[in-house]
Parts: sequence; C-alpha cells; structure tokens
Amino acid sequence: MATKRGARKSTRSASRPASGGKSTARPRAGRGGTTDPLPDAHRRWEEGFEASPPRDSERGKAVTVSLRPVPALTDPTDLEGKDFLADVGFPGEFPYTRGVHRSGYRTKLWTMRQFAGFGTSKDTNERYKFLLAHGQTGLSVAFDLPTLMGYDSDHAHSEGEVGMCGVAISSIEDMDALFRDIPLDRVSTSMTINGPAAIVLAMYVGVAEERGIAPEKLRGTLQNDILKEFIAQKEFIFPPKPSMKLVVDTIEYGAKRTPQWNTVSISGYHIREAGSTAAQELAFTLADGFAYVEAAIERGLDVDDFAPRLSFFWNAHLDFFEEIAKYRASRRIWARHMRDRYKAKNPKSWLLRFHTQTAGVSLTAQQPENNIVRTAIEALAGILGGTQSLHTNSMDETLALPSERAVKIALRTQQVLAHEHGVAEVIDPLGGSYHVERLTDDLEREAEEYFRRMDEQGGVLACVEKGFQQREIARSAYDYQRALERGERVVVGVNRFVEEGEALQIPLLKIGQDAEKEQRRRLKRLRETRDGSATKAALEKVRKAAKADENLMPHLVTAVRARATLGEIVEVLKGVYGVYEETPEF
Repeated sequence: MATKRGARKSTRSASRPASGGKSTARPRAGRGGTTDPLPDAHRRWEEGFEASPPRDSERGKAVTVSLRPVPALTDPTDLEGKDFLADVGFPGEFPYTRGVHRSGYRTKLWTMRQFAGFGTSKDTNERYKFLLAHGQTGLSVAFDLPTLMGYDSDHAHSEGEVGMCGVAISSIEDMDALFRDIPLDRVSTSMTINGPAAIVLAMYVGVAEERGIAPEKLRGTLQNDILKEFIAQKEFIFPPKPSMKLVVDTIEYGAKRTPQWNTVSISGYHIREAGSTAAQELAFTLADGFAYVEAAIERGLDVDDFAPRLSFFWNAHLDFFEEIAKYRASRRIWARHMRDRYKAKNPKSWLLRFHTQTAGVSLTAQQPENNIVRTAIEALAGILGGTQSLHTNSMDETLALPSERAVKIALRTQQVLAHEHGVAEVIDPLGGSYHVERLTDDLEREAEEYFRRMDEQGGVLACVEKGFQQREIARSAYDYQRALERGERVVVGVNRFVEEGEALQIPLLKIGQDAEKEQRRRLKRLRETRDGSATKAALEKVRKAAKADENLMPHLVTAVRARATLGEIVEVLKGVYGVYEETPEF
C-alpha cells in the first residue's frame, strides 16, 4: 500500500453505523505544546449524534450500494499519517489520484460518446449522424448478439436476434455502410465487442484502407477484454488461453500499425452490472489489466510500447461518493504497479485513462422518468472522478433500445453538466474531503487484498478457470438482492413510493424483422458476387497462421478485404482453438 494511516479508534458498535466518532482517541499535542482539542470536540458531537432519533427504524442500515457501512462523519483523524504529496498529490502528477491531466476539464471537456446501435448498418448510421448533429463528440458502437457471439446474420442461431440489441455486422461491407459519410480519420470510434474483437478491428482497418486512410490515422477503442467475459458477461467463444492470445495479437498489431488506437479497454462495467461491489469491480478489473500487461511482456513486447494505449471502462453506480473514490483509487493503484512492478519508464504508461457509463442495472422499468435523475447524478460522479469519456444511459433502456427522444435527453444531460453547473471548472473538487480520501484508501486496501488472494491461487487466469471471481460476484449480488427484499436498500418506484396501476407514457423504439431480412439479402448477394477462390485462400491462410501461432491480425485484415464474413472466420478459428463451455457454478 502506498498510503500510511494510523489506527482508527472509535466507540462504534457492530450494530450501529460508523459515526466517525473517535471517543477513545488520545489527545494530541497541538501548536505551542497545547493539547489538541479535536478528540474532545468530536466526543461532544458524538454524544449529541447518538442521542438524536434515527431517520429510519434502525440507523445500522446506513450502507452504500456495495453494502459498505457509511460513517455519518469523518474528520482529520481518519487520515492520520497520510502523506499528501505521496498519496494524493496534484492533478497530472504521480500517483494521479487527482487525475491524469494537470488542467482537468479546463482546457478540454470529456468526450461525449453515446453508445448506439440497432437494426442494420444503415439504421445505425442514421442514428450516428443524428447524435453528431446534436453535439456528440465521439461514436460508440453497440453490436447485436449474433455479432457479439461470432455468428453471421443468416446463421440459424441468429434467428430473431438480428439487429435487436445492437447493429448487425457480418462483413466489411456492413462496416463500410455503418460509417458511410463519416470521416474515420477525424472521428474517434469505440467498439464494445470481445470474443470476435480482432475480426471486427480488422474490418474497421480494412474499410479505412479501402478509403485510402492509413491505419496510423485511426483513433478509437476496442473493448477486447475477454477476461471480463469469462468473469461476468459470458460472451466468449474460444477457451481462455487462445482468447488471451488473440488479445495480445491486437496489442502487438496496434503498437506497430494503429498507434492512436486503444486495442484493449479493460472493463469493470459488466463486472459491476453482474452484481459486484465497487471494491470487486476495482480489483478484478485492474487484475485483468495486469494480466494483459504480463501476457504482452511474455510475448516479447516492451511495456512502454503498448501500455500507453491501454484504457479502462468503469461503471458509474448509484452511490455518489463510493464511485468517485473508486476512480481515484484506480488511478493510484495502476500508476504504482505500472511504475514499480512492471518497470514502465514512460509516464504515459502509468496513466489510467477511462471511459464511464452510467449504471444500466440502476434503471427501472417503473416510473422510467426517474432514470433521468439517476443517470444525471451517476454522470456527475464520473465527471468529478475525472473520466475522459462518458455515456449517459437513456430513461427507456430497461424497456427497449433508446428512442431518439430518450437518447437526446441523455446527451443533453451531459451538456447541461458540462456547461451550466460549473463542475468542469475545478479539478478534483472533492480531493481533500475526509470522507472521499478515506473511501479512496479503503477501496485501495480492499483491492490489494483481492490481488493477494488471486496471486495465491495462481493468478487471474487460474482464478477464472476455478470460478473464483464469479463466486465472489454472485455472493455480492445475492446479498444486495436480499437487502432490497428486506427494504434496507430503497429503490424509488419499486420497493417504496410505488404507484399502483402506473401507465407507461414514453414512446419506445420498436425493432421489427426487416433488419434480419435485409441482412440475409445482403449476405446472399455478398457470397454470390465475391471472388470465392480468393475468399477461400484467405481463410486458409488464417487457419494456417492460427495453427502456427502467428499474429493473426494481418491475415484477418486480408480475409475481411477478400469478403470473408465474421462467421466464416470464427468457424475457422473454432476448428483450431475449440469452443469454450463454462463449468456451472452453484
């Protein structure tokens, strides 16, 4: 641990919340040798606090969304022994607790990057143009389930799912249509895909090359975080080891060919959506990041050649202060490990840059307009925590893909926060808060304990195969659900302030079967008009390269440009790597 903290002394009992009281703390010498009056003053405050009637039936239920007990008050004794420069410092300086940029948002706002995708490439292209016209500053692609799982739109397993929860992409021609009239060398694009991520990146590079744009000019992010899939979201295809190999292939390719592209976005978002606590999201995500670093170093890459292009993706959940502390702790942990453990010399390798998305699981189908308020406050936590990029969820996302009205409100939420409330003008305004600094320290300590436990079991990949992270998350999700059922966590409109006979009064986006029919037509036409022999030869080169353990990225770019489809390439790789089936955990 980088932080140094003295023992906390308190009269707190196990059945009551932490009040921040220090009744048993010994007096300390103050200026001029006088006794420090702080403990006596706090003792008087605590006596009054304990005598006051509780707001709820039991004050002991004051907990965060992670079920962490919430102290009613913190004070300087919570931070005894803390070295400000070593542990907190200044923005843009090691250990980056207060942010990775000295100027914060004073010189550049975060990127407003609304996640979007539905139907066909043409449908989503129109939505992108709508968002860009209304002030969005970056693109973020949501793919449909067949694409995420590596199936073409005309595969039997795709039936009924094409274009339903994202855009359908089966070929380079779909990718070209997705970004029609959008300058790839001037717009930053994020892609949320993992199992077939290398193939999708190859399509994007292939489209750029066919437009005369060099890969070196492309800017954006590929999620490509397969470890998170095994832990939480479960959209994996191949077993863990070849899946990790594909991730390192993209890291190596990116370092050489796409230097402005983030080839891995290490994601805690889906870990949190699966039910983890803030500390688990922090620990498991950073551990995944360290595992990618180690795998790339083992490949023979210099850490400073690839680490500056690694990025992160965090959840912004309901508990305002806990989320801000999580972001601050993440930067400090990453910087220390990259510098001291992995011996990175380039300060850019120490920087944890991250995108934030407000919590999908916090949205409710009941009284959906309340989701606008939840999202705004979650977004504010991301901003005050120093995010570089932000997506705000739409109010209707528990009911359907976002309508144009809902997504515009979500974008306007970011714009109001950016321009009307002054929150972008002060860098890390909560730095120095006794409560936030203590939470930051607590989360860092809990993350380091998880690192120790995982190291004892053989590391991240071994823990994934044993189901360690999955069991920890499942326990946390169960505990939270039980707290909801007991009424210890309040969800407005769900378990309190319920309106009987509520009528839904917001418009919803409906996705019909036209997208699937159009995709089938497009694929049929592609297969009829392409050079079949060239496609077959390119797929065979992918097969041979996979068997020879070569970097697949150049071969994938060649294959997609020869009009091989996503599903065809995945089938070739399944023949070499196999298909992963998870052992159920009960």
